[in-house]
Amino acid sequence: MIPSSVSNLAALAITRDEFARRRRQLMQMAGEDAVLLVASAPERMRNADAAWPYRQDSDFHYLAGFPEADAVLALLPGRKHGEVVLFCREYDPVRARWHGPSIGTEQAVAGYGMDDAFPIEDIDDILPGMIEGRARVYCHFGREPEFDAQLLGWMRKLRQLRGGGVVPKEFVALGHLLHDLRLYKSRAELKLIRASAAIAAEAHLAAMHVATPGRLEYEVEAELLRVIRSSGAVPAFAPIIAGGANACVMHYQSHRASLRDGDLLLIDAGAELDCYASDISRTFPLNGRYSREQRALYEVVLAAQLAAIDEVRPGRPFSAAHTAAVRVLAEGLCELGLLKGDADAAIADGSYQRFFPAKTGHWLGLDVHDVGDYRVGGESRLLEPDMVLTVEPGLYVAPDDRTVAERWRGIGIRIEDDVAVTRDGSEVLTAAMPKDAEAIEALLAAR
Repeated sequence: MIPSSVSNLAALAITRDEFARRRRQLMQMAGEDAVLLVASAPERMRNADAAWPYRQDSDFHYLAGFPEADAVLALLPGRKHGEVVLFCREYDPVRARWHGPSIGTEQAVAGYGMDDAFPIEDIDDILPGMIEGRARVYCHFGREPEFDAQLLGWMRKLRQLRGGGVVPKEFVALGHLLHDLRLYKSRAELKLIRASAAIAAEAHLAAMHVATPGRLEYEVEAELLRVIRSSGAVPAFAPIIAGGANACVMHYQSHRASLRDGDLLLIDAGAELDCYASDISRTFPLNGRYSREQRALYEVVLAAQLAAIDEVRPGRPFSAAHTAAVRVLAEGLCELGLLKGDADAAIADGSYQRFFPAKTGHWLGLDVHDVGDYRVGGESRLLEPDMVLTVEPGLYVAPDDRTVAERWRGIGIRIEDDVAVTRDGSEVLTAAMPKDAEAIEALLAAR
């Protein structure tokens, strides 16, 4: 069942005005003597003539909203004939027969708000003249070798044509400006992330319903993906479906194991809707009841997550959530006897990292691990309204860890939610997915 919040996907789309506002803001930051160049993501081949499913470059999408490959966006502040120029594919009837029609230059202007558009085949003849006389080029140099070579070719052409002196003297990393913009989500972006989270929660609930002893991990994955795709979304990343000790592998991907009575199942999965991601992790007992040891560790992780979420509010450092989670995890590990001594010592010497080697969260948005600096001026970045991050503490007791009693070994638990910073606190965008142990057991009992 498609969540009601995403039943009208068109209503959630980012408007042309918002894309235009983003471009204007970026050009103002760059200055009138700059040119900004962003290439679309290339099509990537899986093998022979079979391509991977296409996914647009996040920065290109953020500025253009244009879904096709073979395109370059040029932002030219102060250009009299139009500051926003797109180079893209023209309509080709032969290509259209195999792959469908291209949007084309006319529709790029009429439908996507470009000031001007030219065929991508003409970029080598047209773009160098547009670059001429500008002091700086903002781009993602070093990301795509083919585009890098093309850019250097334009610079050589300018030198040859004019004898030097008019070629931009400075190449500047585009991310320095653009990624700071992307860190702050608009109302429309937050709506898309909420809708993506609603789909992900539905998918997790459906997966939980079919995850019973004797099934295979990939059967659970299939149900999760069915709900995501039937809701008009795609997976935000390759999901993790990890039964038993497989949950102790942080990025487990095999999904071949049989689910066993008495084990936990860790699912880490998110949906992507119109390029905006969600990211949820839940860990639950396959037979419907946590064992004593599973419940004890689960309650520690849940308490750590709640303590971390309490630190997600304006003015608090990004690192505060991790610090709070580590404190609760270390105290719990010491109380349960998995660590010797006290929490202060475990934190000071890092011994807690045997059971929690990760960080507690990351930025979320167009990328599931979204762009944005975590530190500014050597200090942890302070949270501000409209930032979105995950909060995902966990505990992972390796199955071969002989320093702990056997009853603890092979238990892996992660609880992850998506949290938006608000003016006076935070909003858990994934709250529709239960995480209280008793609530989870009640859900499993109703299967």
